[in-house]
Order: sequence, then C-alpha cells, then structure tokens
Amino acid sequence: MNLEQQSVNAIRILAADTVEKANSGHPGMPLGSAALAYELWANHMSHNPHNASWANRDRFILSAGHASSLLYSLLHLFGYGLTIEDMKNFRQEDSMTPGHPEYKHTIGVEATTGPLGAGVGMGVGMAMAEAHLASVFNVEEYKVIDHYTYVLCGDGCLEEGISSEALSLGGTLGLNKLILLYDSNNITIEGNTDLAFTEDVCKRMEAFGFQTIEVADGNNLAEIGQAIEMAKADKEHPSFIKINTKIAFGCPNKEGSEASHGSPLGAENIKGLRANLQCPEEEAFKIPEEIYNNFRQKAQAGIVRNEGWNRLFKAYGEAYPDKKALWEAYFGNETEVSYEDILVEYDKPQATRSISGEIINKLAAKLPNLWGGSADLGPSNKTLIKEATSFAKDNYQGRNIHYGVRELAMAAIANGIALYGGTKTYVSTFLVFSDYIKPMLRLAALMKLPITYVFTHDSIGVGEDGPTHEPVEQLAMLRGIPGVNVYRPADARETTAAWYAAINSKENPTVLALSRQNLPQLSGTGKEALNGGYILADSTKEVPDAIIIATGSEVELAVAAKEELQTKNIDVRVVSMPCMDVFQQQSKEYQDRVLPKTVDKRLVVEAGSSICWGKYLGFNGETITMDTFGASAPAAVLFKKYGFTKENVVAKILKMFA
Repeated sequence: MNLEQQSVNAIRILAADTVEKANSGHPGMPLGSAALAYELWANHMSHNPHNASWANRDRFILSAGHASSLLYSLLHLFGYGLTIEDMKNFRQEDSMTPGHPEYKHTIGVEATTGPLGAGVGMGVGMAMAEAHLASVFNVEEYKVIDHYTYVLCGDGCLEEGISSEALSLGGTLGLNKLILLYDSNNITIEGNTDLAFTEDVCKRMEAFGFQTIEVADGNNLAEIGQAIEMAKADKEHPSFIKINTKIAFGCPNKEGSEASHGSPLGAENIKGLRANLQCPEEEAFKIPEEIYNNFRQKAQAGIVRNEGWNRLFKAYGEAYPDKKALWEAYFGNETEVSYEDILVEYDKPQATRSISGEIINKLAAKLPNLWGGSADLGPSNKTLIKEATSFAKDNYQGRNIHYGVRELAMAAIANGIALYGGTKTYVSTFLVFSDYIKPMLRLAALMKLPITYVFTHDSIGVGEDGPTHEPVEQLAMLRGIPGVNVYRPADARETTAAWYAAINSKENPTVLALSRQNLPQLSGTGKEALNGGYILADSTKEVPDAIIIATGSEVELAVAAKEELQTKNIDVRVVSMPCMDVFQQQSKEYQDRVLPKTVDKRLVVEAGSSICWGKYLGFNGETITMDTFGASAPAAVLFKKYGFTKENVVAKILKMFA
C-alpha cells in the first residue's frame, strides 16, 4: 500500500477513533469521503496551516457538518493546531472539537455548519464575495483575489430546499470559482435514499447552470483529482462533482448501512476496520510518523503559495497605492460613520421603510464596501442603492444583489458574504417572511456576523393583503434569538439610530422592523434610541402615575394618549422601546431609571404578540397587542378593529385607576 493510501486510511481511522472515544458522533461519512477529502486538501486546495486567515486561501466548507470528525482529522493531520488530546475530547465540554464545526472556535473552520444545506448556501455567498472583491481589486498583472470555494455536501444537503435555492442563483451568476463535491453514498438516517430521493441530481445541477462531473469510484484518487482539475478548467460555470462512495467504507457489518450514520461503530467493528484497511497500529489515536511527515510535506505547497502571494501583494501595494488603501478600508472593519452622517429628518409623516432607503443610499456613498439586496422586493423594501449597478454574471462589481424569491438561501448567502470578510451586507424581505430566514439568521447569531436584516411591512398596517402577510408573532420570534438586536423604530431619527447601530455592529446581527405606512415625526426622539429604550415624554411628577411602553407605529398613540390623560389628572411617562435587546444590555441603574419598580401600572402598546413583554409588565401590567391573526381590510380599519387607538390606550390606563 502506497503512502497516499495509508494517509487516506489514517483519516478514516482517526475519525472513527474520535467518534468511538466520545461514544457519540457520525463515523459513516468520514469513512466514505476520506479519499476525496485527502485528494482535495493534499493536492489541489491552496491553504496554509500556519496562516488560516490568509486572504487568498481556498475556502472549504463542510456543509454536511455532522461529519465533523472528518474535518477535525484533516485539521489535525495537516497541522492546524488541533492536538491528539483535542481529538480525544471530541464532543466534550469546552473542547476544540465540538459536535458540529463552529466558526471562530476551531482554527480552520470556515463556517458553523450542521443544519443540512446551510453550508451550500454559505459557499455560494463566499463565491459571490470572491467574485465581487476580485472585480474591485484585481488588475491585469496582479490577481490578488483568485481562489476557489469548495463545498462538501451529502444527500441530505441536496434534499433540503435551501440548496436548490442557493445553487439556482449560483448557476445564474456563473460563479465558476464555486466547486461542489457531492458525497453520494445513497444513505440517509432512515435507510437507502430510494425511500425518498430518486431524482437525477446531475440533471438538476445541469439545469441550474453547473458543469457536472461524475466520479465512479470515490476511492480512486487519480479519478477524483482529474475531476477537480476539470472543474477548475471551466471558466464560465460553477462545477458539481458527484463522487460515488460507500458509507462506512472498510467497516465490517456497517459498510453501506444507515447503521453507521449517527452512532459509534463499536470496538469489534473498529478492530475489523483496522484489519481491512491494513492499519499497522492497533492502539487508538496512534498514527505512524511517516504519515504525519506526508501531511506536513503536502502542506508545504500551500505555505509556498502563501509566501508567493505575500510577495505579489507587496508589489501590488507599491504599484497601486490607492488600491492598497482601499483594501485596508475594506478589510479594516472600521466604518467611521457617525449618526449625524446618515441622519434623515422630516417635518411630515413618512414610512420608516422609505427613511431606511434614504439611509442605505447615504451609507452607500460613505462605504464603498456596502452591498446587499432583497428577495425580489427591492422597490417595496426600498433597499436599492440608486447610484450602483446590479451584481450579475457580466458585472461582478455591482452592489445591488437580486436574490430572487429565495429568502432562506438569501440569508445563508449573506452569511457566506460576511464570513468571507471585506464587505458589509444587508438582506431584505417583508417581516412576515422572516419565518423563512430564521434558521440562517440563527446561524449568523451563533457566528457573530454583523449582517443587517431589513424587514418591512411590519404589522397589520399591511392592511388589504390580509393575515398571510401581516406579522403577529415574528417580532417575538426574532427577539428570542440570542445575540440578535431587533429594532422597531418610530420615526426618522429612531430609524437613523437603528441603522447607525447596525452598521457599526461588530458581532451582532441587527433586524430592522419597518413600517409600510407613513408615521409622524415625534418630538424628543433621537440618539437616545441607541439605549434601546428611553423616556420619550416624561411625567411632571417625580414618580409617574403610570408608564406606557410602545414601539414603532404605536409610539404615536402613546404620546397622544398621554396628552389626553393629563386632562384627566393622570400624569404618565411614555417610554419608546425601539430595541428591547439593547435596553437589556444597559446598566441596571439605567433600566430602573426608565422603568422604576415603584410604578407597577404599566401598559405595553405594540402591534405584535404580547409574549415577549412579560419582564416589563410585572403582575399588574396590561397590553394592547396582537394575539390573534389579522384580517384583510384597509390599515386604518384594522388598527381600530384591534384596539390600536388613542381612545383605547386612554381607556386601558383609566381602568387601572378605577
């Protein structure tokens, strides 16, 4: 057996030992796909174990994140810093080898994966970022951004709808630096894929606009290598390589069986695996030094490429100092945008979605690396950058991304763009369709990616479109995701504050929930909105009689009700709460000053679910909220029907004093 085959088998056995030691994990795919992973990493992929953040490295995403022991084995053997002890601590508390790969937790992991298909979408995003930044920075003699994005996926990834959404766009855009490697082993958790997945995947991918290549034998390194080079040679299309493998290859009793997918192989099967693979070492986690040496030698090619790129970039900077300065501005992660720079003010009512559109264009003028788009709703969401062109197959410099009607893939692609670095991005749709986006927004929060989500048509103000388009529970759902800041601004100044917070965020995704209908400009709003919640209109008393807390379009009602209540000798405080997530981050002293515990007569007014307001209401609080679905009627009719009127706010407060 030659050294390369021994190295492939070392990946297999290390992955199996890792799962066995933890008594938890997924050994089947690592055993089946070890050969393709070795061939890619050893002989085709540009990567440097000593500089995992090299800007021009090839990206590798394990979309089938359950096969994490495969990725960790590669990172260990190629010298990324994962030790044998780390491998032995697989899936244990505080280990460097968690159950699914986690970005920023383990060096060499490009993306947090686990939900199947998510990595496919993020791969499309990385390929889009590569194409866009190459069009900005590359010149004829200096290709400073010139690399590939590889995604390893399985049957489950391709069954999930997100992959079809994302790959359809990837084909449309002609992302020829995107190469998808499909580990086709015909097995899912419940059994053979014939149970539920019999389509010709290559024909689907061809229809999407991919070059398709099939490798008959997933253990044939030469055949795999030839397929990868064929993919690289296509300069017009992304490539899809179907590689036929056997799940749990080499394992007696479990090769080709779903039984190997999500559970350890067992001691006897591990022993049989070693024998079948002609492994000379019987001790777990024991790898011969000559195999380590082979991996070190293979890693040298990437190290040399990195060194060559460093020389290229140095010469590039000397020849094009303006380009180098622009590079530093893009990749420096500093916005230098102030609240005043993007402030939009009006003296008449205006929809916060329209205000947001103006702010986006102000930001775009200040930040050349800002780009983004909508799920086919740009004119409604007001997200188009007016002075920019569209990102397209023949124009990768474009800053307006047209995602098509693909909300879920859009959010995954944005994750990939943010992971790539160098740009700031936003996505947009109607708030009610955040349901489609939530799984990928959750991943963005886990990875601490500062993406901005522009969600418009934020309430029953949608009106005639009816309950299918009127968000009720979505604000509560979004607020429930850890690490996400959800803003629902009341007017132009609060919308400015929300965008300022979003564009300056370093690690929090930001949601903007914006109105379709026009809202008045209120007295007293401004930068205090950056505290998340603040006193907009105070009582004349040291301790107010009651507190009305409102967000977005309902703040106007709270202010109007306060004025009427004063005529009835009830002096209330109005608190605008554009972002309860940020309010929770303020000091306890500040929170108690805005919402003193001594005032238990509290009313929340928001055209959304009451479920997230308990901590501010206490036992004696009341709500005017939406705890049923809406209806199809003009917005003004619906607000009256569901109690969002000044009269009802006043009546609720008066009832507290009855």
